[in-house]
Amino acid sequence: MQRIVLFLLTNLAIMVVLSITMSILMSVFGIDRQGMGGLLVMASVFGFGGAFISLLMSKWMAKRSVGAYVIEQPKNNTEKWLLETVKRYAQQAKIGMPEVAIFDSPDMNAFATGANKNNALVAVSTGLLQHMTQEEAEAVIGHEISHVANGDMVTLTLVQGVVNTFVIFLARVIAGLIDNATRSNNSNGAGLGGFAYFGIVFVLEMLLGVLASTIVAWFSRKREFRADIGGAKLAGTSAMIGALERLKRSQESHLEGSMMAFGINTKSSFSQLFATHPPLEDRINALKSI
Repeated sequence: MQRIVLFLLTNLAIMVVLSITMSILMSVFGIDRQGMGGLLVMASVFGFGGAFISLLMSKWMAKRSVGAYVIEQPKNNTEKWLLETVKRYAQQAKIGMPEVAIFDSPDMNAFATGANKNNALVAVSTGLLQHMTQEEAEAVIGHEISHVANGDMVTLTLVQGVVNTFVIFLARVIAGLIDNATRSNNSNGAGLGGFAYFGIVFVLEMLLGVLASTIVAWFSRKREFRADIGGAKLAGTSAMIGALERLKRSQESHLEGSMMAFGINTKSSFSQLFATHPPLEDRINALKSI
């Protein structure tokens, strides 16, 4: 419930800020709100604005959503090793020292986020620390550091901003064309009306958003291959392959027998269009081929 409330309040605050920003831009530049220029400005403000505000808040949101504990002073050898590993890889990748955190989860997982290369967060799960060897865990950390060094967070935000803008813009353009066609077909010149117009906009945004998400997912899959290569350079190719193989074994062991048929089939060509990560087998083969 706390996460849901935090999510709703954050999005409400973002909407208020973007609405004020749009009004200021319209007034300063004298843009007609009803014209195509006004529509494009509105779409850009909400498309890029929401993406970049989310990026700026990403560290704060991530730490609270997973309950991450940020290591200020290491309390044991594991935390000391984790800090030293992140520091060493950050220096090799020529980025600022990220914040380092641990979050409680039985799954072997890790993530990196942050607004720029010198103000990032690298977090690992307790499951990863417990079930991976030190070399494999270092490879995963190298993978996350590579995401930061490659600027993947900012680039993905730009891609998301462009996609959002086109979805918002095209949905309203198409709804406007439908409204004009309705007016011309009615003898009294009546259009769709407020509720019908916004209902069509909502449906179009949903449909276009689904199509646009495949573009974002495609880029996300490409950056995973690059981050794997970066992790291999920092920790060693064998360690990176070992980490991915352990993740693969872990994933396969979650479901057994008839339950496996009801899991998400990552080999499905349709589901792969929306997957943010390539199949682990493809990532392993890519590293082996280098």
